Amino acid sequence: MSANTGMTERDAKSPAVESLARASESSIRAPVDIYEDSEGITVEADMPGVSKDRLQVRVEAGSLLVEGHVQFDLPEKAEALYADVRSTVYRRSFVLGRELDTEKIQANLKDGVLKVRIPKRAEVKPRKIDVQVS
Repeated sequence: MSANTGMTERDAKSPAVESLARASESSIRAPVDIYEDSEGITVEADMPGVSKDRLQVRVEAGSLLVEGHVQFDLPEKAEALYADVRSTVYRRSFVLGRELDTEKIQANLKDGVLKVRIPKRAEVKPRKIDVQVS
């Protein structure tokens, strides 16, 4: 990730990530795309099979934490004999830069893609200054 985006991926052994981890459950790193424009940063995470009620997005100690649980519905009395996916938890964590306004974060989940918009603080956004003629 670029230093310009105002965020870096957090080490998987950090305290914030450890608070999310469950001892008996491994996690999948959700693939993400991160975009920056003059207004802020957008994080798009692919999390197929995660519903809104099984998704957590939060800011904790200057980090963005994303965790989603996949629910596989098997027919009654059926048992999975083989599965390519062994974990049912997506988990990612990113350190947020101080230029980002964590009070105004917006998140949207659609078709298995989580989109998180983190605006920049007003004081760091570029602004045009009108010049007066005397």
